[in-house]
Amino acid sequence: MSKTAVLIPCYNEEKTIEKVVRDARAALPDAVIYVYNNNSTDRTAELAEKAGAIVRNEYMQGKGNVIRRMFREINADCYVMVDGDDTYPMDAAPEMVDLVLHHNADMVVGDRLSSTYFTENKRPFHNFGNSLVRSAINRLFGCGIKDIMTGFRAFSYDFVKTFPVLSKGFEIETEMTIHAVYNNMQIENVVIEYRDRPEGSDSKLNTYRDGMKVIGTIFRLFRNYKPFAFFGTVAGILALLSVIFFIPVLIDYMHTGLVAKFPTLIVCGFVMLAAIQSFFSGLILSNMERNDRREFEVQRNLLDRYKDEN
Repeated sequence: MSKTAVLIPCYNEEKTIEKVVRDARAALPDAVIYVYNNNSTDRTAELAEKAGAIVRNEYMQGKGNVIRRMFREINADCYVMVDGDDTYPMDAAPEMVDLVLHHNADMVVGDRLSSTYFTENKRPFHNFGNSLVRSAINRLFGCGIKDIMTGFRAFSYDFVKTFPVLSKGFEIETEMTIHAVYNNMQIENVVIEYRDRPEGSDSKLNTYRDGMKVIGTIFRLFRNYKPFAFFGTVAGILALLSVIFFIPVLIDYMHTGLVAKFPTLIVCGFVMLAAIQSFFSGLILSNMERNDRREFEVQRNLLDRYKDEN
């Protein structure tokens, strides 16, 4: 098992991949550099191999699929993941590796948003989207992550081998962050100087389509990881609606002794029953989620023992 592995997912990055590989080699001379080619139609794979990287292929399209393959196939004490578009400075990599290997970090975030991202990035909706996703996750999960969507990170062996990759595309970064926060893993932050893509290099991220996928991922993971908060909120909204529409019926009854709006009364009853059901569903799922966390910690201890033995 190598000490450090550099993982570079790539799709049509022939203009930048050689420089990214060379920069990675200069920053981490002892690391093994892997480029995972995701059905590129240009010379990405050829140029990466020429620059000295080990080139492998993932034929299922999407960044999430590439990362699933990387994490499954490669064993290392520390993993550095960086995009192949030359927007991230590899001179920050040694500090990130040091935090993983010598300071127990499970995930180190290459933080663009605290430095030059908003001035270098020429896509205003990307800036807005990054800020929106960061605010949503920090509020929903009670954390303080500086950059959710960055493609420059370092991981421990524990993180990589316990991370269940479910996403297929660019929402994978959101999933990684929430996995680390939810499982109380040690997260560190390293501020990096972001630079926009060089001329002629096109982003594969679709602002609107991929943005909606990211929002959907946040919603799904919040429901799965925080079931009582999610279903409790649904229960509260349903109960409030039931009470609001029931009040006029109750007032009429108090004045006349008659129920003039039976359909409204019946609907209010069913809505309140749905609220009660949602509340108890949240309680049950919350207990299941707590048991899953206990099981995760046991699996993590077994993984550490397996790593020591090998």
